[in-house]
Amino acid sequence: MMENNTQLKEMIRSMVIDVLQGQKQETASSQPVKQVSHGQEPGVFDTVDEAIRAAKEAQLRFEDCTLATREKVIADIRAAMRPRVQELAQKTVEETGMGRVADKVLKLNLTLDKTPGVEDLVTECETGDNGMTLYELSAYGVIGAITPSTNPAETLICNSIGMLAAGNAIFFSVHPGAKNLSRELVSELNQVIAKSIGIENLIVTLREPSIESAQEMMLHPDVSLLVVTGGPGVVKQALQSGKKVIGAGAGNPPAFVDETADIKKAAQDIVLGASLDNNILCIAEKSVVAMRQIEPQLVQEMVKVGCVLVDNQQDIQRLVDLTVLPNGTPNKQFVGKNASVILDAAHIPYNGDPRLIILRTPKDHPFAVIEMLMPILPVITVDSFDEGLNVCLMLEAGLHHTATMHSLNMERLNQMARKMKTSIFVKNGPSYAGLGFSGEGTTTFTIATPTGESTTSARCFARRRRCCLTTGFNIR
Repeated sequence: MMENNTQLKEMIRSMVIDVLQGQKQETASSQPVKQVSHGQEPGVFDTVDEAIRAAKEAQLRFEDCTLATREKVIADIRAAMRPRVQELAQKTVEETGMGRVADKVLKLNLTLDKTPGVEDLVTECETGDNGMTLYELSAYGVIGAITPSTNPAETLICNSIGMLAAGNAIFFSVHPGAKNLSRELVSELNQVIAKSIGIENLIVTLREPSIESAQEMMLHPDVSLLVVTGGPGVVKQALQSGKKVIGAGAGNPPAFVDETADIKKAAQDIVLGASLDNNILCIAEKSVVAMRQIEPQLVQEMVKVGCVLVDNQQDIQRLVDLTVLPNGTPNKQFVGKNASVILDAAHIPYNGDPRLIILRTPKDHPFAVIEMLMPILPVITVDSFDEGLNVCLMLEAGLHHTATMHSLNMERLNQMARKMKTSIFVKNGPSYAGLGFSGEGTTTFTIATPTGESTTSARCFARRRRCCLTTGFNIR
């Protein structure tokens, strides 16, 4: 009996060793790679080349991991970031000076809840007399991602989830105006990933970001894909790199309200969308185009739900002089600031804490044609649907980004959607419904309008590959 027990124990020991060795071979992630970043911040480097080389080494190990491993990483990121939402929102406002803490909390929670992961990597298959062809999505390698100061934490977390789901590593070239928050976030995400699967440097960044380092990253031979969330200048530069580019550029979304709309709801929706985080979202309503017969009621309802109406022409001109620079660009001093800050600076009286400044303007007014990224919303009056549609097309300027319409006329809703050709078109709701907030669908903070991918997700950050089997696997 003793001998049998010894043999049994030896068999169990041998089986356990075999299982452990099998696990070790299956996931190269069981042993962490050498951490080559400097200082106490994992994933943070002093040079572009050093950071990208570390990311490439990490990605080669990550691409050998199972889809279940990727799912675990993403689940652990969501779990680790959720308790940090309030702090991240607060730190973003403190460093950038833009937006509202409560609104950033909403955006961060939306990012964690509705950014798709591995489930977005849909497999396609064709079968017939000649066998089977499989289409699958695989990693690019190291992605060079440029993030803005307007939505730094949201974009960084959203891109990390989608890009890791596709099997990539990421070099984040962050906006210098949000470098401290972004560096801290990259470091924390690295620690979460290392603890989760034992791979370090899947997400990297620089200690001191700059325009020069972003340009160096764009041309680095080990960067396979560029994902740019920023202004038209940086998108244009990325497109000249010779690499595959996903570019999220500028937008100037109009909101059209016709005479058939539920005016009270339209007013509430427009104010909610345009005032979210002080209008720094690229999808937010930047102007209102209203039919003449309902415009007075619409303005009245907007005032009821938190707007200040500025109707004195001298006050309007003071706002223009304050917020628009001589070269026709927004004054960065007021981008993303509360309406009260702008009104105080213009010496315009108000009550309470208004969410939005509204004013009546012609269609060619600076506030209408410039993407201000401030809680200032011009209201433009038109006499017909056709005129209103043409004004919306002029204001949106072919950017193909976002537009909204409030109407109960289905034919008009359909016609405007067809003519605008925007990546996001929202009917009878606030603009942020197009990001899945109070609307259906997934969320993203990289909306690729110049390059056509629209609302990006994991499948956009993966190569589509074709694999053919010339015999079998057809049972029809």
